[in-house]
Amino acid sequence: MYTKQFEIRWSDVDANRHLANSAYTNFMSHTRMAFLMEKGFSMKELAHYNIGPVVFYEHMYYFKEVFMGKPLTVSLEVSGLSEDGSFFKFDHNFYNHKGENIAHCEMLGAWMDLKTRKLVGLPTELLEMAETFPKSENFKQITKEDTRVGSKKPVHLSL
Repeated sequence: MYTKQFEIRWSDVDANRHLANSAYTNFMSHTRMAFLMEKGFSMKELAHYNIGPVVFYEHMYYFKEVFMGKPLTVSLEVSGLSEDGSFFKFDHNFYNHKGENIAHCEMLGAWMDLKTRKLVGLPTELLEMAETFPKSENFKQITKEDTRVGSKKPVHLSL
């Protein structure tokens, strides 16, 4: 399990004086990028291949409030990866200073070619690195069909 510790700042709390929803998202994003950089997916490497990560969804489960003044630990476990590396799934857990699990998030994402703006598999060199990522107990190889769980489709406004 990969972990990153954060200090909860004044700008991270909302009107209820607890950690704001947007702060959870920011802490997860920071944790993911730190993990990827440590595993060889640096900004320079991503720019070399002209790819970037995109998020399809982040499904949050909140268990307990957390407040300013105590550290927060965010974990990351890789719970899914497609055969070509185009799709990935990360599980995040949030822990307070006592080690209590205060929130959980399931996140599904993919890699996008930044020129064509289309989803792409990972180049061989990056795929080999991704296959060495530490995996969660519930890890599974994911498919394109797994990205359509819930059958959500856009419904446009009629103007």
